Amino acid sequence: MEKKGTGTPLPTTHMKGSLKPTLALTTLSASFGSAFQYGYNISVINTPHKVGTSNGWGPVFQVFKSFYNDTYFERHGKSMDENSLLLLWSCTVSMFPLGGLLGSLIVGLMVNKWGRKGTLLINNVFAVTPAILMGVSKVARAFELIIFSRVLVGICAGISYSALPMYLGELAPKNLRGAIATMTEVFVIVGILLAQIFSLQAILGNATGWPILLALTGVPALIQLLSLPFFPESPRYTLIEKGDEETARRALRRLRGCNYDVEAEMEEMREEERKEQAEGRLSVLNLFTFRPLRWQLISIIVLMAGQQLSGINAVNYYADIIYTSAGVDPTQSQYVTVGSGVINLVMTIVSAVAVERLGRRILLLSGYGICGSACVVLTVALLLQSTVPELSYLGIICVFAYIVGHSIGPSPVPSVVRTEIVLQSSRTAAFTVDGAVHWIFNFIVGLAFPSIQVAIGAYSFLVFTTLCLLTAAYIYVVIPETKGKTFVEINCAFAKRNGVEFPEGSQVTIAKMAEPHTPSLPAQQTAF
Repeated sequence: MEKKGTGTPLPTTHMKGSLKPTLALTTLSASFGSAFQYGYNISVINTPHKVGTSNGWGPVFQVFKSFYNDTYFERHGKSMDENSLLLLWSCTVSMFPLGGLLGSLIVGLMVNKWGRKGTLLINNVFAVTPAILMGVSKVARAFELIIFSRVLVGICAGISYSALPMYLGELAPKNLRGAIATMTEVFVIVGILLAQIFSLQAILGNATGWPILLALTGVPALIQLLSLPFFPESPRYTLIEKGDEETARRALRRLRGCNYDVEAEMEEMREEERKEQAEGRLSVLNLFTFRPLRWQLISIIVLMAGQQLSGINAVNYYADIIYTSAGVDPTQSQYVTVGSGVINLVMTIVSAVAVERLGRRILLLSGYGICGSACVVLTVALLLQSTVPELSYLGIICVFAYIVGHSIGPSPVPSVVRTEIVLQSSRTAAFTVDGAVHWIFNFIVGLAFPSIQVAIGAYSFLVFTTLCLLTAAYIYVVIPETKGKTFVEINCAFAKRNGVEFPEGSQVTIAKMAEPHTPSLPAQQTAF
């Protein structure tokens, strides 16, 4: 399209933003320093492999459990009984989701006061401090430092798992929003994979290397502290919540490049601000009673609960047993675990690329379908492998298939959708609910699954099949496709289901944004 009478091309429409260096580097710095903490710390405590104790009296423990027992023996002159060790270890593991829950409850206050970028920077305190404490725990002969540090890194993960998707979703142009937002989950998987690699017995997963293994969680935090301050704050936060148009405009120019119609995107944000002024800012309590966001809130809860209840933790729990039953030497199963981590990362990256091509719904529905089907076949394989040994190989295939399914849909895509289906004024409250649901169900599954597994064995996977199908059915019926739509357009799609009318002015403005854009008046002269 050209301007009349000049033959001069119009500026590139804001609908087609591209991945400029500033946007790419901001995403890398924010994701590696934040989402990495979640993945690394949820994996590192369970991955280090078994070593025998040197004094000959104890059973075979994981290296961390061995440290607990050795320390107890030095203090009391006797080894810890099995039940006490199990209780102490369960406490260590459960401190992480507990810290995550605490982090999710305070993240709303932090992002409103210090902004998205500021919150991520402050959050590094909860990564560097525990890294130091865990690194010196062996020298100090104090396993209590590990337990306390698990609470701190949990808080770090809880804050970053909510603040990071909010930041990335607000940085990205709408045609790249899905790909950028999935970087949260990509770097969670990077953290898991690196924990699995560093935890190999030949590297750091041994009696001498584990303090360094735990302390490594501070390295990405230090890198983020040195790099993220040089990148812009969320333009949407700067304009809508701080009212600073010029700073928001400068940030957009840095993120989008010079051949980009910044004013068109500014107008889109002003439209969102106008709608929010009519609704007012929502607290968490108001969110539950606010009818225009009823189905958005339910959708966030279903997506996050379904992600945790789909059986990923159960599959990980059973993986080593399945590998061993298929004839894999227990000392070599660690390498199979790393292989599954590579598959997880590759498929998550595939999802990040495909989410803007295929859409959110297709990836979610196909992912839950694959997970549910894999759980059914895995149940059959586990029940019959004692009579048909060859089925143990089918079990390995099912584990890998499940990882593929979870990696393309239930794992990465909710991070995209939860950012898109709420507007700025309600996003903070919605993410507080989102984070609380995520960590509560994470804790419940970790606490309840061992008992369920003892009670019904392999049949426990049928429970996860049912939950996968129920989540997929909800997505199919309720959640609209959000690919390529503005935040306001997405809320228009939910308005009918919520039984409310969307302001007509919003529709008019959206239509106007598709036309050639003329610079708008300054904010103080614009009719709101």
